[in-house]
Amino acid sequence: MPPGASGAARVYMDANATTPLLPQVVEAMRPFWTESFGNASSIHLDGQRARTAVDQAREILAELFHCHEAEVVFNSGGTEGDNTALFGLLRPGDHLITTSIEHSAVLQAARRVGGGGGVGVTYVDPEPSGLIHPEAIRAALRPETRLISVMLANNETGVLQPVEAIGKIAAEAGAFFHIDAVQAAGKIPLDVRRIGCHLLSISAHKMHGPKGVGAMFVRRGTPLEPLLVGGSHERRRRAGTENVPGIVGLGKAAEVAMTSLEDGTWDRVAALRNRLETGLVTMSGTGLNGAGSDGKPVTRVANTTNIWFDHVEGEALVIALDLKGVAVSGGSACHSGATEPSHVLLAMGLDKTRARASLRFSLLKTASEADVDHVLRVTPEAVEKLRAVSPVAAGTLG
Repeated sequence: MPPGASGAARVYMDANATTPLLPQVVEAMRPFWTESFGNASSIHLDGQRARTAVDQAREILAELFHCHEAEVVFNSGGTEGDNTALFGLLRPGDHLITTSIEHSAVLQAARRVGGGGGVGVTYVDPEPSGLIHPEAIRAALRPETRLISVMLANNETGVLQPVEAIGKIAAEAGAFFHIDAVQAAGKIPLDVRRIGCHLLSISAHKMHGPKGVGAMFVRRGTPLEPLLVGGSHERRRRAGTENVPGIVGLGKAAEVAMTSLEDGTWDRVAALRNRLETGLVTMSGTGLNGAGSDGKPVTRVANTTNIWFDHVEGEALVIALDLKGVAVSGGSACHSGATEPSHVLLAMGLDKTRARASLRFSLLKTASEADVDHVLRVTPEAVEKLRAVSPVAAGTLG
């Protein structure tokens, strides 16, 4: 990794924002930029080489999702997948159930269909732990409920939602079920049949693939209107010339991810995350976002922890750690630079001051003991210095 301000190697702990391409992903993509560059819709040999590569990637994604190849739709990423689920299914008079802790790709789409779109929208709040209780989803049902959209792993806290139980509720109600699995894909096994969802969205760049490409599971028979029109691509699910290098990269990243699910990689990362977390919360005035009433962490993806540091402005701590060669985040990368505190943490019951004082640490699957050691070494000093000068400590921020 590139050096930090001190010249030392940098420690990247913002994997939930994006991940670097693995060398094997780059190598798999390379020929489709310069050699096999044909349009996958062309019938000549160059086009058919591209088509074969797309089809092979589709087979890998079908294995990742545990679905039929015809149910895999390639797109530009998680935002497009989330938007497609809501805009493609909901019509005036319908009712949508989602949660107050979703990614903005779902929340802003929900506001649009609920504003001028004539769709009723119910936002279910989480418990203080960050968990959505399935019975809260059930209580929100209406006769006109058409779609339930719940993320699998929260992008800020890593908390895993009980999607199988929610899937059963959706089935009983005759509602469609969409899952934003962007932060879960490659970190936990996915099985769309077991979950019972009709739609599921992922993004390549969260799992060591390229930016600007993703995929959806669309269950056969789901009456989804395409977001983009203009061609018969992706079985008329998504018009536009296929991003062949990107799709190949996503396929290779998914292939590697499935291996990582079986070889102990995530157990190792979880152990590193736990050691980091334990070390950070031993500092005075700190705590974990994503714990139950007993103080113990709820089930999360292996790489993510979210910690509050009282009497510190989170943005200032991000900068201070960056100067010490550590990349972390105050929350979702989609809200970088925002002055408002995290909507996820507020929905979990944190006040604005503590929400602003929270940081997300999300480890790469290549993280090392040395990475954790460095973060545990530099963070206490950074926090102590900021507390000495921060107006938060004087109560001037609300």
